[in-house]
Amino acid sequence: MDSLETATGETQARRIRIRRITGAEIGTALRRGFSDYLAHLPYGLFFGAIYAAGGMFIVAALSIYHMPWLIIPVAIGFPLIGPFIAVGLYEVSRRREKGLPITWSAILAEVFRQRERQLSWMAFVVLFIFWVWIYQVRLLFALFLGYKAPAELDALVHVILTTSQGLSFLGVGTIVGAVIATILFSVTVVAMPLLLDHDVDFVTAMITSIRAVTENPVAMLGFGVIVGASAILALVPLFLGLLVVLPVLGHATWHLYRAVIEIS
Repeated sequence: MDSLETATGETQARRIRIRRITGAEIGTALRRGFSDYLAHLPYGLFFGAIYAAGGMFIVAALSIYHMPWLIIPVAIGFPLIGPFIAVGLYEVSRRREKGLPITWSAILAEVFRQRERQLSWMAFVVLFIFWVWIYQVRLLFALFLGYKAPAELDALVHVILTTSQGLSFLGVGTIVGAVIATILFSVTVVAMPLLLDHDVDFVTAMITSIRAVTENPVAMLGFGVIVGASAILALVPLFLGLLVVLPVLGHATWHLYRAVIEIS
C-alpha cells in the first residue's frame, strides 16, 4: 500500500510544473489579495475574526494559568496555523477567479468538505510543527532563564530585554523560530491551496510546495518575510490587526499559488 501511494504521489508530482516567478508576481498576488478582501469583505472579516478570537482566547487562558512566558511565543506562533484556517479564503478567491457564485453556504460547505480530503492530514502536519515551536521555546526558556522566570508578563519582558540570559534566550529563540517558521512556510504555502484545488495526496502537495520555494527562493521567501512581519505587526492591537492582515494574506496566497503552479 505504501509503495502504491508513493508511486501515485510521484505520478502526480510529474504532472505539476513549477513556474519561475519574481517580485513582480508577489506584488501582483498581494494586490489581488487585497482586491478579493475588499470585494468580499464579510468573508474576510469572518475568517479574520476566527484568528483574532483564537489568539485572544489563548492569551487569556495562559494568563489565567499563570504561564506568561508562553504568551509571546504562542502569540507569534499562532498565525503559523493560518494556512489551515484560510481554506475558506482560498475558496472565495477561487470562485471569484472562475466567476462562480460566492455564497456562505458554498464557502462553508467547501470548508467542511475538506475533513474528508487530504487537507485534514495537513492539519496534523501544521499542528505538529506548531507544537515543536512551543516545545523548543519551553526548552530554551528552561536553559537560559530557569528560576528567573517572573509571574507577570511585563516583568518577564523586562528580564528578557535587560539581562544577558534573557538576551541570549531572545537571540537563540529568534534563530530557531525563524528556522521552524521557514520549514512550515515551505511545506504549506503552496500545499494548502493545491489540496483545495486538485485531488492530490498531501505528501505530493508538500513536496510541490517545497519545490516551489527552492526553485524560487528569493521571491517565495520574500513573500514569507512579508507574511511573518505583517502577522507579527497585526498582533499589537490585541490581535485585531488579524481581521485585515491574515485575510488579505490568505487571498494573496491563493493568487501566488496560481502564479507559481501549473498542472497539466
